[in-house]
Amino acid sequence: HVQLAESGGGLVQAGGSLRLSCAAAGNIYSIEAMGWYRQAPGQQRELVANITSGGLTHYADSVQGRFRISALNAENTMDLQMNTLKFEDSAVYYCAADLAFGYGRVWGQGTQVTVFS
Repeated sequence: HVQLAESGGGLVQAGGSLRLSCAAAGNIYSIEAMGWYRQAPGQQRELVANITSGGLTHYADSVQGRFRISALNAENTMDLQMNTLKFEDSAVYYCAADLAFGYGRVWGQGTQVTVFS
């Protein structure tokens, strides 16, 4: 099993920055890829950024150049650095891990990010 816990959300003014962290515990060696998703009220959950165990990254067009995802580090933490935040970035942000051997995807509980103008 793998457990994920997000932290770092909060209230920030437009143009500011936040850093989200995702702490992974359990059988982390089964993780093939990790990512950040977000869901705004009334909207579907969408991919923000992901990173494979080999370090390949992918970003949504809406955050390209503003957000940066980091690989799982020695402390078993994966971060999302969010810069130049916009009102439309407001959402609940979820950390996710894709597991090997067909064990599917594990989700964290989410952390709220609210950007005000």
